[in-house]
Parts: sequence; structure tokens; C-alpha cells
Amino acid sequence: MVAIMKLYFIIMIIVMLVYMVRHIIFTYNRLYSQQRLSYRDIYDSDLPKITVLLPMHNEGRVITMLFDALLRCDYDWDKLEIIAIDDHSVDATGQIIDQYSSKYPIIRTLHRTDPDQRRGKPVALNEGMVMSTGEIMIVFDADYRPSKNLLKKLATAFNDPQVGAVMGRVIPLNASKNTLTNLLNLERTGGYQVDQQARYNMRLLPQYGGTVGAFRKSLILHGGGFDEHILAEDTELTYRFALDGWHIVYDNSAECYEEAPESWDARGKQVRRWSRGHNEVMFRYLGKTLTVNRLSFFQRIDAVLLLLVYIVPFLLGLAFLDCIALFFLGEMDILTGWWIVLFVGAFNAWGNFAPFYEIAAGALLDGMKDELLVLPAMCFSFYFYMWHISLGFFDAVVDTITQRHVEWVKTDRFFESDPDETENPM
Repeated sequence: MVAIMKLYFIIMIIVMLVYMVRHIIFTYNRLYSQQRLSYRDIYDSDLPKITVLLPMHNEGRVITMLFDALLRCDYDWDKLEIIAIDDHSVDATGQIIDQYSSKYPIIRTLHRTDPDQRRGKPVALNEGMVMSTGEIMIVFDADYRPSKNLLKKLATAFNDPQVGAVMGRVIPLNASKNTLTNLLNLERTGGYQVDQQARYNMRLLPQYGGTVGAFRKSLILHGGGFDEHILAEDTELTYRFALDGWHIVYDNSAECYEEAPESWDARGKQVRRWSRGHNEVMFRYLGKTLTVNRLSFFQRIDAVLLLLVYIVPFLLGLAFLDCIALFFLGEMDILTGWWIVLFVGAFNAWGNFAPFYEIAAGALLDGMKDELLVLPAMCFSFYFYMWHISLGFFDAVVDTITQRHVEWVKTDRFFESDPDETENPM
């Protein structure tokens, strides 16, 4: 038993070293390598007909802000369709979207009110796609506000027939609200400005994020639509497209603004849901990703590391317990020799801080000097995430074993639309 515990400890050290190297490579690539841009050279070319899908459940507090931002977007209305999907809302969501639909002919409505209907974002998206007329689908959650050129930037990439999906960048609107939103702003900066851009630079696998993203409708419908049994339909789309040989594009200039969770309780629920959905996809696609021939060796390795990102915190928690048990058993003589002192010192200097290098690099590129003052607080949020990610992993295990019905639960909203501050889009 002790031998197994020691072996597990060594394996986890190797795993963390691999992720350390990955973080450092991405940071170096983003700071010093040539940056790969999206399809800006064909920005003024003929753009496709697009459909914007807006799945909503009780979004009356925020939906007018999204509608007004979309109506201000720079896209030919003859090639633009907006489908607002009211999924069993019990607030004023249905009335609000009907008001906008009656005023603006490019907005269509889909009311899902049958109590016997299955609920959730994947189901709503599937029904929205069926009634859509565009070939390119762009999805927004209700608390997002697209920038004026966002639709055009996302749609442009589809002039390349090999592109299956495009992802834009997410920026919190309420970053200065409190410590949590400041931390989330830094996380978003590191995740998009560095991690996503570096993966795109290196022709690895940028992740489609489920909102502020676009995809070809025909590819999803050909595969039977979004899987209604999976919470993380965005991650599932990423791997479905990649394993079928389609390119996924990341456009760092395609900015969209979101409402970040303002309470730790809301953030914990959000992370747990992400972990649950992501790990469900991991169970389904890990074997396929390891054996697929359409991905290069490095693409395959990075795709596997991305799949495992929501199980590693749970495994790391087990490693902590393993280490404590070995210590009290007097069996910590796993690695000996003077060289281990150098190894531990190097890992402490480079490995432990590798994720923070990405965040700091992103903040540097965005000119976020003052925001870096809260960076040390991420050492504490790490354990918060470890707990909620582990809970999500257990949820995914139970889901997989029992095949229980899973419903998508949206993150709590904190903004509220102010009619006096709403600009006239016309």
C-alpha cells in the first residue's frame, strides 16, 4: 500500500511539471513570439447570413442591455437574424422579448412554455437552430454585451471553408465591484489574452466557450444537434469539431463584455457546474482524443491536458492527503540526494507560480497595473476552486454511472437594466 501511495505522489509531481511547462511555454509565446491574427485581411469581404441565438431563463433584469447592444452592432440587417428563446421563464422575460420583436423585425421569438418539455440551454439552442435561417450561429448569454464590431469579426472567419467555430474574448464589466470580480478579471485576462491566444498561435486547440462564439449550423445539425444530456455543450462542440478535422479560431480582438459573479456563493456554483459538464465531456472524449489521427502529436497532447484540467484539482487534493499520510507513516523518503534540493527549489520558483505568470503577462499586455495588487489573493481562491471543482467531478461521476437527468442552472445575475440609461439603437 505504501508503495502505491509513493507511486501516486510521483505521478502527480510529473503531472504538475507537465502543466508547469505548458503555462511557461504559453506565457513565453504570448510575450515574445509572432502573434497569429484572425482573418482581418478579408474583413471587408462578403459576409454570411448569421443568426444570433439568445437562450434565456428569467433574464428580465439584464436582457434589454443585450438587445440594445446587439441592435447597435455593425452588421447588415438584411443578413442578421436574432432569435430570443424564452425557456420557461416566470418573470418578465417573455414580455420584454415580445416588445422588442414587435418593434424590430430582425428579432424573432421562441417561447418554450410546455411544462412537459425538457429544459436547459442545449435543448433551447437545438430548437432555435431548427427555426433559424442563417448558416452561422452566434450565441450569447443574456448578461453579455457585444462590442459594435463583434458580429462582423466573428462572422468573417467563416469565409475560410475549413473553419468550424470561432471564439471571441470575454471581459468583465463589473471588475471593480469587489475583490472577487477583480480576481475574475485577472483570470479572464490570463485565460483569453494569454492562454487562448497562445494556443491559437501554436495551432493547438482554442476552446469554444459557449457564449461570444460562432459555429456552422450544418455541422451541429449533421451530428444530431447539441447533446441534451451534457451540461458543457461548448466543450463538447470543441472536441466534436476538432476530432472531425474542423479548425477552431480564436479572435482576441472580438471583445464582449460580461457580468462576472459578485458573490463567492454564485462563483462556487458556477465553477461546480463547469467542472461537472467538462468532466462529462472528458469521460466521453478522452479515449477518442488519444487515438484520433486528425490531430498532430502536440495538438493531441494539449487537447488531453485541456480535457483533464477539471480533474487535476481533485487529483491534487488526493495528493495532499497522500503526502500527509506518508509523512506520518515515516515514508517520505521518496526522492533522495542533493540534486532534489535543486529540483524543489527550481519547482518552487517556476512551477508553483507558472499559472500566475500567464495572468501577470495578460495584465501587462492589457495595461492592468493596479489590478495586479490583488494577484496574491489567488493563492487563497485556489483552494476555493479545488473544493468546488472536486464537487463537480463527483457530480459528473454520479451522472455517468446513474445516467440521471441533468438540468442546466444559470449563474445568478446582479446587474439590472435601467431604462433611463438605455440608448436608442436606431
